[in-house]
This record gives sequence, C-alpha cells and structure tokens, in this order.
Amino acid sequence: MNDTISAISTAYGEGGIGIVRMSGSRSYEILSDIFDNIDKVENRKLTYGHIRDPRDGRTVDEVLVAYMKAPHTYTGEDVVEINCHGSMVALRKILDITLKEGASLAEKGEFTKRAFLNGKIDLSQAEAVIDLIKASSSSGYDVALSQLDGSFGKNISEIRQKLVDILVDITVNIDYPDEDIEEIVYENLRENIFKIKEDIDYLISTSNTGRILKDGIKIAIIGKPNVGKSSLMNRLLMENRAIVTDIPGTTRDVIQENMMIRNIPVILIDTAGIRETDDKIEKIGIEKSKETFNDADLILFLLNSGDVIADEDYSIMNRVANKNVLVLLNKSDMDRKIETDRIKEILGDKTFLDTSMETGQGVEELKDIIEKMVYKGNLKQDNSLIVTNVRHLNLLRDASAFLEDSLKSIDSNQPLEFIEIDVKNTYDDLGAILGEEVGDDILNEVFSRFCLGK
Repeated sequence: MNDTISAISTAYGEGGIGIVRMSGSRSYEILSDIFDNIDKVENRKLTYGHIRDPRDGRTVDEVLVAYMKAPHTYTGEDVVEINCHGSMVALRKILDITLKEGASLAEKGEFTKRAFLNGKIDLSQAEAVIDLIKASSSSGYDVALSQLDGSFGKNISEIRQKLVDILVDITVNIDYPDEDIEEIVYENLRENIFKIKEDIDYLISTSNTGRILKDGIKIAIIGKPNVGKSSLMNRLLMENRAIVTDIPGTTRDVIQENMMIRNIPVILIDTAGIRETDDKIEKIGIEKSKETFNDADLILFLLNSGDVIADEDYSIMNRVANKNVLVLLNKSDMDRKIETDRIKEILGDKTFLDTSMETGQGVEELKDIIEKMVYKGNLKQDNSLIVTNVRHLNLLRDASAFLEDSLKSIDSNQPLEFIEIDVKNTYDDLGAILGEEVGDDILNEVFSRFCLGK
C-alpha cells in the first residue's frame, strides 16, 4: 500500500459533477503539480481553481478540490478529491494526468480495502459499503447503513467477548483443577455456552429476511386459466402490464416484473394458466410455469371461488402442497361454490384470503400478509441484527455447530480441553466475520464485488 492510487469515483455517464479521487502519501504532491491554486488549499476545505496539464500548461477543467490529511480520512491516508464537471471526457483527462504524475490506477474496492487494512472499518462494515451502493430498496439500504455504522460488528464483538470469558474460565480450571467444584464448572459452562448459541442462532434466523430485503422476494402467481392471475399482477403493479381477456390461455409465457410492496423488493411472476392443451406454444409456457414453483419464495395460488374444484386445480395443489403457498379465493363477489375443506385436506394449514380483482378486495390484506411473512411478524426488527451476507451466514452456521459440539461434550462429561477447542473455533469463526486473520483469497473475493473508485 505504499503507492498512491487514483480513480473516477462517480458513476460513468453524464452528470452535473464528477469526482476523481486519490489516496496515498503522494496525493498532495500530485495535486500540487496539476492544480493552479495549490497555495490556497487547506485541510478539509474546498478550494476553487483549475486543473492544468503540467506538460503543456493547458487548462483541463474548472474544479473544486478537497484535500484531507491522514489519518482522519476514509482510507486513513492522505486523500484528494477533485470535483469537476460531470463529463466523461473531463473525468478521463484528469484521471490520466494523475496517472502520468505517478499515481496508480485503483483496483475495484481498493479505497475501501485500504480503509479496512488501516483499521478504519472492519470487514463486515466494508461489505456493508457495497450493499449500500447496490441497495435496490430503502429497507435494504437501511439495513446496510445500520451495519456500516458498526452495529452488526459491535454485536459480533460482544459475543466474542463472552467467548473470551468462557475460555479464561476453562483455562483456569484446566491449570488449577478442583474436583470438588467440577460439576458446578460444567453446569456454568453449559448455561453460558447455551446462551451464546441462542444469540448466534437468532442471527441465523434473520438471514432469510436479510436475503429478501437485499435481493427481493420471488412471488409466483399460479392457477388454472382465467382465474384472475394477470388481473392480480396488474392490481399489484397498478398498471396494465399483463393482457387480460375472458379467453383461457391468453397468457402463454412467464411475465416477470420488479416492484415494491411495503418497501420490500418483490420479483413478481405471472405464469401461464396450467391445463391440458394441444397448443405447442401454450405447452411451453405451462412448463415454464411449473419451473417457477421450485424457485419462488411464495406462491400465490388462485382459485375461482364461484367454481367447484377442477382437475387442473387438484393437479396444481398436489404440486405445491409442500411449498410456501397463500391461497387466494378469487372472484369472491360471486356465489361461492369452491369446497375449502377439500382444499385444506390437500394443502394443509395454509393461509386463505378472499379476493376480487374486479373490486380490489383483499389486495391490501395480501400486502399485509407478505410484509408479515418477510419480517416473521416482527415488523420492527433491529436492522443491525439482520444477516444479509452469505459469508457471514456460513460462518455463523459453523460457529453454531461448534457450540453444539461443545454442549454435547459437556453433557458427556468430556475433558475441558475438548470443549476449549470448540469454543476457540467459534471465536475464530466470528472473528473472520470482522476480518481478523482472513486470507488474501477472502479479501480479494470480497473487494472484487466493488466498483472502481470506492
């Protein structure tokens, strides 16, 4: 990290303002070679002037420059940010000049990587940066922002401190065994380890919510032809996205749209009506519809409440009985003929909702159910305790498994040395979440997901 790096930090394309950022010990020196008002530059203050090419003295752009002196910067190094007009021509010219003056082109995520390596943030905070940049919903953004301020890392550190206390107790009892209190020692160990495992398992339990807030919940709308699937999609989207007619089989392909429901990112899929048909094109659409069953987080199964259960309905029910299904009894403004008891016999304890796409009945209740399902009934979860990162989740699962092994060792009265190994492994796994003792391969994988200039 001895070299000074430079990159365009704003998104590529036209804009009002563009930023070229440098970080490293030579940032100020390079700036002094290319900025015509260097004498007026002060730490943490914007200075007006022009970037000039030192080779021919030509003005490249009119700029505002910010110089930030180490160590109180994002990277912990001297940082320069050149605010120019948001033209890609201007940005590339200024970047090119900084490179010719001795800076190296930054790699993806290298600014944030330097912040991590210089102890400005832990690895979980660094990962929150990219989640913040790529957030597709305000709920996902809020979770990332909460984790960026260190709340998640602080929670992990507190659990690790509890593990340190346990390791100290184990070490003392190994070095100075007392047979008279051995039973008490094991009882205390079990109680303390069990509580920590509960804390870790709670974090693991939030991972599905975290995944949905980050990537979106995939919802498939299924049913036989002409039960109102496309009408439901249009109602949720609040636009006529899918063609609606009285002719069965109008929708012949899978239609997918991204939307927001109660600030939750949703991938909504309208499928072809499932029935027996000789139409080759419709058959392809029906097969695609069946494929969506396995990928969906939630299936909205529509039935016509004004009809008796048809063979197509039975076929669908048998396919989705073991999946996460919400049964919508549509066209509820008609006289009911559907046999709900028979549906419950096949699908079991599923949620039923009366709807009418004609009047809009049940649509808001449907949104309520989806929201409660995502948050598991707890609509005010602490964002800092929601796991959104697959790497974190895998490490938490490993940590929980080690603690489970330690509890088994305690129950079978195994030597304290065996228990110590499992507790130490748990401590190390949690440390890997924060970036302690992780290898270059992990760091390279994490920061490769970043954009240039961040």
